[in-house]
Amino acid sequence: MEKLYQVVNEKDEIIGHKLRHDIDFKKDIYRISALWLTNSKGEILVAQRLLTKDKDPGKWGPAAAGTLEEGETYEANVYKEAEEELGLRGINFTIGPKMKFDLPRRAYCQWYSGHCDWPVRQFVPQPEEVEKVLWVRVDELRDDVSTNPDKYVPSMPTVLDFFHPES
Repeated sequence: MEKLYQVVNEKDEIIGHKLRHDIDFKKDIYRISALWLTNSKGEILVAQRLLTKDKDPGKWGPAAAGTLEEGETYEANVYKEAEEELGLRGINFTIGPKMKFDLPRRAYCQWYSGHCDWPVRQFVPQPEEVEKVLWVRVDELRDDVSTNPDKYVPSMPTVLDFFHPES
């Protein structure tokens, strides 16, 4: 059975549900949850999207993210995606900002943050979604996002600035 995804209005109120292939990514607004994960060394976990994904293939982004299905809350989705995409469970997340993006697709993204000291080898990347994950120092990530923006999902500079503002 194909999944139905939440479509919302400008106020992030559900106005309907659509199959993925029916979503007009230039007109429809949909919902995403995403996880910003850090460790005790001050590093950020980044995940590389599968090279064959139809949206942002091979680009690096937050630890986990996903589109909300019919009946899901942002919170339920972020925990589900963290477990599915990374094998991450037993970690509590804190709600962060909700951001609206209009380019390259229209979406509301509810961010969550979490703290985890797992080594990279302990994560279990979902083969249908994630190529690999890495812990990266904030300064290295900031430099690379600035130098090589096309390596990252479009929201990465904005989110990096929110969670780690330059001093």
